[in-house]
Amino acid sequence: MNTPRYIDVHALQTVPYANLNRDDLGAPKTLMYGGAERTRVSSQSWKRAVRHEIEDRLGQPAVRTRRIIQAVTDRLAAQGWDEDLALAGSRQVVLSAGGKEGFRAEEGKDITSVTFYLPAAGLDELAAIVAEHKEQVAAQAGKKKPTAVLPKDRVEAVLRSRNATIQLMGRMLAELPGAEVDGAVQFAHAFTTHATYVETDFFTAVDDIEKIGDAGSAHMNAAQFSAGTFYRYANIGLGTLADNLDGDTATAHELATEFLRAFITTIPSGKQNATAAMTIPDLVYIAVRADRPISLAPAFEHPVSSQAGYAEPSRQNLSDYAARLHEYWGSEGLAWHGHAALADKPAPGLGDHTASLTSLVDQAIAAAFPAPEPR
Repeated sequence: MNTPRYIDVHALQTVPYANLNRDDLGAPKTLMYGGAERTRVSSQSWKRAVRHEIEDRLGQPAVRTRRIIQAVTDRLAAQGWDEDLALAGSRQVVLSAGGKEGFRAEEGKDITSVTFYLPAAGLDELAAIVAEHKEQVAAQAGKKKPTAVLPKDRVEAVLRSRNATIQLMGRMLAELPGAEVDGAVQFAHAFTTHATYVETDFFTAVDDIEKIGDAGSAHMNAAQFSAGTFYRYANIGLGTLADNLDGDTATAHELATEFLRAFITTIPSGKQNATAAMTIPDLVYIAVRADRPISLAPAFEHPVSSQAGYAEPSRQNLSDYAARLHEYWGSEGLAWHGHAALADKPAPGLGDHTASLTSLVDQAIAAAFPAPEPR
């Protein structure tokens, strides 16, 4: 019996003139693969878009921040606290959690040395804990080395709390035992299936109030962009997700569904106001596996070449490679696989052909979470 253990999701997505993810010089990120330079979108960039989409759909926002002191201070100030006392109370949150001396904050900046990742509601909970201990906070305010006065267990419980995306993406916080969460999702960097070339766009901004005799512009600059068909890939470890949720199958079903939907529908926000590169995938392939996750990136190790676009030959390369892989590796580990595409004809190497992306996700989830057999 092929017990589902992983969900692989692959997508081909054509993106026109754009710069979805910039490097330190403002140019599109790139990589060398198969001897050719490709445009790349980092996993962090696309995963952030996916994370926010899931949080919005489920109404479970989270924050990843080193400015927890600022966030709690703002909440206390909104309750009418004196600014200095609010700041002292917020510093108590950091002082009261972690090791003997609490979590460290950069001197004079109130920025913590670690990045916290917690449900947004946790910031309100931390402010409420501080408010309950206002007298003790006031007694320590202004001291050069204040003593921690907040209940350590309650503060740390908030910092350990989770929401949907933390259960999916995981969390690293080695400084607080019990706070780390193994990520159920692995997320690859997207890259173009073919060689790309970064183009430079010189532009000017016209000053609407002209000066007589001055034909210049208000601003001149240059920006860099590229275009191409991207291969995207991620997987969900169903066992890890189940562990994170203490075996709650209904929630695992919901989170896996939301992740697949968000993976398919989102696109990073980089330079979108200037390019509106709001495309959807040309093809999505989902495989429910009983053995291990498998990326199909090697389908494009040899860069696709074409005189009439890259979407169709990329689709063909992906289908052909998958078919060869299933013969070489074996298909015993496939519990189910299928695809949906804008193209009319099915891709033989990519399992069942489904007309819509919605139906594709539904079928994949049904295969990943099969109904128990009647006794």
